[in-house]
Amino acid sequence: MDRQTRSVSAPAPDGAGAQAGGQPLPASARRSGRGWRWLAGLLAVVLILGVGARLAYTYLNPLGEQSIDRSGPVLLQSMQNLSRFEAATGNFQVVVDLEKDANFLPDAIKGTRTLFVGAGNVDAYVDFSSLPKDAITVSADRKTVTVRLPHAALEKPNLDNKRSYVFAQQRGIFDRISDVLSSSPQNQQELYLLAERKIGEAAVASDLRNRADQNTKAMLEGMLKSLGFTTVVIKYDDQP
Repeated sequence: MDRQTRSVSAPAPDGAGAQAGGQPLPASARRSGRGWRWLAGLLAVVLILGVGARLAYTYLNPLGEQSIDRSGPVLLQSMQNLSRFEAATGNFQVVVDLEKDANFLPDAIKGTRTLFVGAGNVDAYVDFSSLPKDAITVSADRKTVTVRLPHAALEKPNLDNKRSYVFAQQRGIFDRISDVLSSSPQNQQELYLLAERKIGEAAVASDLRNRADQNTKAMLEGMLKSLGFTTVVIKYDDQP
């Protein structure tokens, strides 16, 4: 009786790979697969090294800076009652052009010129705390009330730090060197003070106080008429 022999394929060695049907992969395909695995490994190593370098630079950089707030608690120094009516406010903006020249040196050597944009507001108010006892008089029939008021006054200009800034600046060589060597370079206090003064002068010359007087009069008329008075007379200290 004849024996029937069967052919059994031996398993492919590691790395040889096989196609469907037990046929081995070509050498080019095996090299391509190893190339992609090598490239993927290289990219992973580069990614890990990049993240590590970034973390090391963030936490070990000797030139890096960080802000630490060590401020103490806010201290309430005083409280006071307000007896004033804020009647109007004006928003102002000014461009300060401040130039400082040396007597015998050109501007390129010694001198500065700064353009500063100052923006802020000025409030106009009427102070009721100083009214005398006879400031309010009522008629016998209680239909007419007369109120004597002072004219509106102006608050100190309040500059907005978010909208105030140095627009441009030119400095001579000596000024640049002085700023570098100085432990406290020239601050902007002079620019802020000059902007405040100019805004205050503009507020005085404007119609802000007149607008505040009108708003105060309208407020008092509405309030007193709601109390039952039919006639409200507003007079000022400079009126007879």
